[in-house]
Amino acid sequence: MNEFLLSEDIDEIVKRLDTVADEFEGKRILLAGGQGFLGRYFLSVFTRLNETRFKQNCELIILDNFITAGEAGKDQKPFPDVDYIEHDVSTSISIDKKLDFIIHCAGIASPYYYRAYPLETLDVAIMGNRHLLQLASEHQARYTFFSSSEIYGDPDPKHIPTPESYRGNVSSQGPRACYDESKRMGETLCYVFHNLHGVATNIIRPFNVYGPGMQEADYRVLPNFANRIKAKAPLKVYGGGNQTRTFCYVSDAINGFLRVISMGVPGETYNIGNPKPEISMVELVEYCSKALGREVAHTLIEYPDSYPADEPNRRCPDIKKARLQIGYEPKVDITTGLTRFFSWTDENYTGEL
Repeated sequence: MNEFLLSEDIDEIVKRLDTVADEFEGKRILLAGGQGFLGRYFLSVFTRLNETRFKQNCELIILDNFITAGEAGKDQKPFPDVDYIEHDVSTSISIDKKLDFIIHCAGIASPYYYRAYPLETLDVAIMGNRHLLQLASEHQARYTFFSSSEIYGDPDPKHIPTPESYRGNVSSQGPRACYDESKRMGETLCYVFHNLHGVATNIIRPFNVYGPGMQEADYRVLPNFANRIKAKAPLKVYGGGNQTRTFCYVSDAINGFLRVISMGVPGETYNIGNPKPEISMVELVEYCSKALGREVAHTLIEYPDSYPADEPNRRCPDIKKARLQIGYEPKVDITTGLTRFFSWTDENYTGEL
């Protein structure tokens, strides 16, 4: 078990998957980005399934170049049926063993980091995706690409909650374009490989996943808040604090991701997130206070130079498609999720950033 995660969250994911998990029994899974935030959860869930459910273990091949993996990602403990390969998927790779599933969750998701590594951000979602799709075609493996809710850009209010059919309002020339547009091109590659080569592709668009395992130096809103809480300092809210988001606790998200990976309709795209509540960043501070059982001070500040401008005003998923096709339903409310997260960060964060 990865000490950077909560064991009870892994148990909850496994329990809620129930028979959906059986699709992975005895299968070989290539996991690109396996040492990142989401990758560490997949590793822990598959390991737990091998320990508690499967008669024939699944096998994992984990690829990562560790560019943003941090200290948690460098922790490569040996697990049965797990092979680690240090590799940048932007360059081609061949695997001799037969693959059943390929999961592409490698990427640079934090605005702080994709501003620092714009070309690497483009490469992993475009060239990395192309190489892994070619591998899926050769192995006749099911393929899942982790895109982003950012491909929607800044939606018109009449398209919120935002369905998968919304085409997006995104700038191709801006401080976020390396991330947004590379994910859009990655989706196009999946579409082409599905239609041209018959690869069973699925695309996942996650919406603001959070929870234990997010590192203090991720530079995203909740790790930033947790860092300030640990330091007993006022929270810093960027801009006017009126921008809204919904937040999906990681056990709900991983449950949805694995449902897509195992039973998503080939060629289809799925929003995975929690549509309620849609809250402003100032309201998020209030939810943090409720989760902690005490008032938390905050200050409004200008966006730092290291943070890319052009932030979307609203972000909220329509998840009807995932509910109907794969039985996805988030269960963890935001107060419960924040309570678990802050309990974990209190033990694992330093407050020194």
